[in-house]
Amino acid sequence: MFSLNRAQIVGNLTRDPEMRYTPNGQAVCSFGVATNRRWKDKDGNTQEQTEFHNIVAWGKLAEFTSQFLHKGNKVYIEGRLQTRSWEGQDGAKRNRTEIVAENFITLTPKGSTGTTESASPAPTNIGEDVEEFPIKEEKPTKKSEKAEAKPAKETKDEDEIDLDDIPF
Repeated sequence: MFSLNRAQIVGNLTRDPEMRYTPNGQAVCSFGVATNRRWKDKDGNTQEQTEFHNIVAWGKLAEFTSQFLHKGNKVYIEGRLQTRSWEGQDGAKRNRTEIVAENFITLTPKGSTGTTESASPAPTNIGEDVEEFPIKEEKPTKKSEKAEAKPAKETKDEDEIDLDDIPF
């Protein structure tokens, strides 16, 4: 039987990523992301709810997240849910559900840090090793070939993301 464990969120980092290494040298980075939900209740009042998500990245992705993400940055995270259990120092059993990141895309515009607290510049490139969604290029038809021959209007730089264009 088919099953699916997939998490996709867009939100803001609540803290700077914390980079660590396991005893065998594996890189692990953890950070938090907040997402907001707004709706109107039955009386027409706008309500808002914030969810806080714990994110963990491993290996090369951990190194990229610690290098390119900073508190306040808007980010798209894709991964899977995982729940860990352990016994605390007080003997109580603890649980934590996390998103194990498999991909991220920084949505903070170039040259912006996301907060006024951070003095370091925003990333300009998340690196070739970070895999983003593949874009399928369609072969042009005869009609579209004619349309491409006309000079196109000047457009924005393809690397820039306008946050107003995101439908959520």
